[in-house]
Amino acid sequence: MKTKTIVVLGSSNTDMVIKSPKLPLPGETIIGGAFFMNQGGKGANQAVAAARMGADVQFISKIGTDIFGKQSIKGYKDEGINVDKIFIDESAPSGIALISVDGVGENSILVAPGANSNLLPADLDKVIEEIKQAGILLMQLEIPMASIEYAAEAAFNNNVKVILNPAPACKLSRKLIDCLFLIVLNESEAEYVSGVSVSGEATAIEAATKISDMGVKNIIVTLGSDGVIAMIDREVFKVPAIKVNAIDTTAAGDTFCGVLSVGIMEGMPVIEAIKLANKAAALSVTRMGAQKSIPYRNEFE
Repeated sequence: MKTKTIVVLGSSNTDMVIKSPKLPLPGETIIGGAFFMNQGGKGANQAVAAARMGADVQFISKIGTDIFGKQSIKGYKDEGINVDKIFIDESAPSGIALISVDGVGENSILVAPGANSNLLPADLDKVIEEIKQAGILLMQLEIPMASIEYAAEAAFNNNVKVILNPAPACKLSRKLIDCLFLIVLNESEAEYVSGVSVSGEATAIEAATKISDMGVKNIIVTLGSDGVIAMIDREVFKVPAIKVNAIDTTAAGDTFCGVLSVGIMEGMPVIEAIKLANKAAALSVTRMGAQKSIPYRNEFE
C-alpha cells in the first residue's frame, strides 16, 4: 500500500431522506414531503469527500449481504475508492439512516447501525498493515469504540496522522486522545468532549483550550454559519464561513473532514486545509443528499 493513502475507518449506511417544510414534533405527522434514498454513513461520506479531491482512499467498513450493502459497494467503486477491505456480515443488515430535512436545511437523523456495530478489533487484525502504512487514518464514532482505539493506537505507533471526528459525541478515553494528531468537532461535540457549553466563538475557544489541555495538538471547532475556530499548537485562528443559501446540511461536516484530510495529506498548513474544506462544505449544503451533495475538487477550487 502507498504511504500516501488515506485510510477511512467508519460506517456505511443507506440514507432514506424526507424533505418537508418543518421537522415533525413528537406524535405529529406531516404530509407533503419529498423522498430521496442516498448512500451515506459518516465514514463513507468522508471517504467519498476525500476521493473526490483526488486522494488514494482505502475504506474499511462492514456491510450486510442485502441490496443496500451491494449498492454501497458499487457506489464506492464508482468513486475510485479501494473497497478490498470492506467486511461482509452474514448475520446483520447493512446500516440504515432515516433523515428528516426541513425548509431551511436543518436535519434530524435516526440510525440503525446494523453491521457497523459488528466491525470489531478482530476484523481489524486482518487489515492492520493497511492502517500502519497509511498517511492519514480518518475516523468517526459510528463503529465500536474498541475498534477506534485499536486502530488509533496501531496508527500512532507507526507515525500515521490520526484525525478523529467524534460524532456522534461520546466521552473519549485517554488512550484515544493520546493518539490524535487532530480532532474536528461541531459545537455539541466540543461541549460533550470538553465539558464547556459552546454557543459561539468565545466559548468555542474555551472548549478548544480544554481539549488542548488534554493533550490534543490540533483542534478544530466548526460553528456553522459562524465559521471555524482552530487551535493549532495553542495558537487560535478564526476562519469565517462562506455565506450560501443552505438547503440541506446532512453531509457538510463529513465533506469538511474528508477535504481537510486531503489538504493535510498534501502538506498544506492546517489553516489552509481548513479554508479548502470550508469551500467544499459550503458548496455541499446548497445540494440535497449526503454523498450526492459532496463536490468534486474542480467545483470549488
